[in-house]
Amino acid sequence: MIDPKQLREDPERVRASQRARGENPGLVDAALAADEHRRAALGRFESLRAEQKSLGKQVASAHGEERVALLERSKGLAAQVKATEAEASAAETAYAQAIRALSNLVQEGAPVGGEEDYVVLEHVGTPRDFAAEGFTPRDHLELGELLGAIDVERGAKVSGARFYFLTGVGAQLQLALLSLGMAQAVEAGFIPMITPVLVRPEAMEGTGFLGQAAENVYRLESEDMYLVGTSEVPLAAYHMDEILDLDSLPRRYAGWSSCFRREAGSHGKDTRGIIRVHQFDKVEMFSYCRPEDADAEHLRLLEWEKQMLAKVEVPYRVIDVATGDLGSSAARKFDCEGWVPTQGRYRELTSTSNCTTFQSRRLATRYRRDERGTDFVATLNGTLATTRWLVAILENHQRPDGSVRVPAALRPWLGGREVLEPVDR
Repeated sequence: MIDPKQLREDPERVRASQRARGENPGLVDAALAADEHRRAALGRFESLRAEQKSLGKQVASAHGEERVALLERSKGLAAQVKATEAEASAAETAYAQAIRALSNLVQEGAPVGGEEDYVVLEHVGTPRDFAAEGFTPRDHLELGELLGAIDVERGAKVSGARFYFLTGVGAQLQLALLSLGMAQAVEAGFIPMITPVLVRPEAMEGTGFLGQAAENVYRLESEDMYLVGTSEVPLAAYHMDEILDLDSLPRRYAGWSSCFRREAGSHGKDTRGIIRVHQFDKVEMFSYCRPEDADAEHLRLLEWEKQMLAKVEVPYRVIDVATGDLGSSAARKFDCEGWVPTQGRYRELTSTSNCTTFQSRRLATRYRRDERGTDFVATLNGTLATTRWLVAILENHQRPDGSVRVPAALRPWLGGREVLEPVDR
């Protein structure tokens, strides 16, 4: 959640952020009103509680009729204290709900607008000219079927639409890609993690995924547990209710997990192949750092993403995501989008977000600043490799006969194999 102090002292900044996101600025006024009611209710309770304690001391030293009168007064006051305590508790709950309805404050400099209002920061690499090479490129699904790498027909038979099997070299290629990503992360000083894919409500809610993104989250109602859409969730909750040592920051983790998304609202979009699916695997970077270091850390995560993209040798561009497409937790987000030849456009391969202290306030994750006290950490995340990368790898490295050249960095993870050849099925 946002800083309550900032909400009270600069509500117009919060309203401006809400408007930039295309969200309701009236929620700011609702949160301010809830805060005022909460503080007033708490004040009434504390005043009556103090009076009750004072009265208790008087009863202890009183005698006779005076004591009887004081006891009678004490009984009435106890009922008032109980009522005001319940009022204060309800007001606290209402305030918590009101302030949690507000998205993170967008960072100054982020482009304002909707999904299509991003700003392109750079292009890296040049898309191949297949016409000049004399052949029409196959899409990733056709290539995957030729290679015996992707089976969506049986995926649908077993699990339904938007499921698939990675088979043979497809499974090997994904393991190679994710292993390469994890190796790079470890070399950069990240702690490798295999994370849970089921989390409790407080972990999912604490990271902000039960707000705008709730419709895409799978819930196991009988267990009151959620399947994660990214290992960001368990990694963010890993230090929930903890105080970290300043000397340990930044603290960086690389999480490998399967991810699950309902893809609500995507009916008819990307129904072919494995671009938009219900289950995929991912290596995710996650960092805890001091708030004043968050901007620099964000750029570091982006650089590590670019290093991985260079290793798989696909053309890509970097975009500064517009405010209306950030998601509730992010103050700023950069995406790297890989070129997909058969679609003639760039598609998201990585995303890195600076969530400032938005998640840590919800999850009560602090660091010991100095002898004077603690403060909330900043949290950041960034994709290092996902199943979707196979789309860009297959299409960009295909050859006229349907074989696919293996990028040099992946070859050691594939037993030195330089080319994936079509197979008889």
